[in-house]
Amino acid sequence: MIKSESITFSYDGIHTFNFPDIHLQKGENVLILGESGVGKTTLIQILAGLLPPHSGSLELDSVNYHDLASNELDHFRGKHIGMVFQRPHFVRNISIMDNLLLSLYLSKNKQDKQGATELLEQMGLGHKLNSKPDELSQGEQQRAAIALAVIKNPRLILADEPTSSLDDTNCQKITTILKEQAASTNAQLIIITHDQRLKNQFNNSITL
Repeated sequence: MIKSESITFSYDGIHTFNFPDIHLQKGENVLILGESGVGKTTLIQILAGLLPPHSGSLELDSVNYHDLASNELDHFRGKHIGMVFQRPHFVRNISIMDNLLLSLYLSKNKQDKQGATELLEQMGLGHKLNSKPDELSQGEQQRAAIALAVIKNPRLILADEPTSSLDDTNCQKITTILKEQAASTNAQLIIITHDQRLKNQFNNSITL
């Protein structure tokens, strides 16, 4: 379960973001919508453990991870939180398969090549596993980015504007894949975006 309560943040001490509370059980998801300037990036960085809130509490499965020491937080985030970015982050000079195996290695998980192959096949990328990221289309890169985020079976999947640069067809595909992958491992899924096309695909939504 992820639970955030009374989270606030300010960059200048004058203008403060006050974020809505989030309570999600395992396997639940929420869409968080907001235009530019309302703190979407700030919120996802706080949820990811990359930015400490100025006040409030944030727990994942009863662990208040912002209270962890820096090295403990890095380990916790690497093992339990998967991130999907608007622009996929890959090591560009190695294959998609090697990117997945590297992610497993860095998060101290078993380098399961068979599991990685099966995951890429689920994503419709079985024929691309030996391709480098720049050899994939934009939609394929975003599917590979989801594979990179979920390969370690995280408890929490965070997606930051995952569809904003995609056409309608790929937008639908990416949203469906995210929901399916979260459901397959009983993970909690939070998508933060300004993309109004996603609104009808989620029963649970919050507007910042």
